[in-house]
Amino acid sequence: MTAQPYPRVTALIDQFGALLKRWHERSEMNELDAGEFNRIASEMGLSSADLESVVRQGKHAADELPMLLRALGFDDAAIARIERPVLNDMQRTCANCQHKPACQQDLVAGVAEKHYESYCANADTIGALTKAAQ
Repeated sequence: MTAQPYPRVTALIDQFGALLKRWHERSEMNELDAGEFNRIASEMGLSSADLESVVRQGKHAADELPMLLRALGFDDAAIARIERPVLNDMQRTCANCQHKPACQQDLVAGVAEKHYESYCANADTIGALTKAAQ
């Protein structure tokens, strides 16, 4: 593996590329007429405003949710059994979360199950899902 001669420049280029990709995704969303956008939101069990908020955050905005669920003992089959409207709401909540740094740090450290209840807006829902699975 060869060291990159200008790591800061490479990082800036990567950030700019990600920004362009987000602009493109937003542009695609804006090309939908209101009826189509509302239909998609409805199918997902979200309001139009909630769907717009999630899209604005980017497609990886809720990546922590499945990682947290797995850390709490949910396997892929258990996650798949979560009702679509409930999961959509959890994803929306995760996408708009202000505590991502704490969550990400806890997930990396392997201690999310000990701390998530103190900051996760999905904690009550996760608790209800855990009780229902028992």
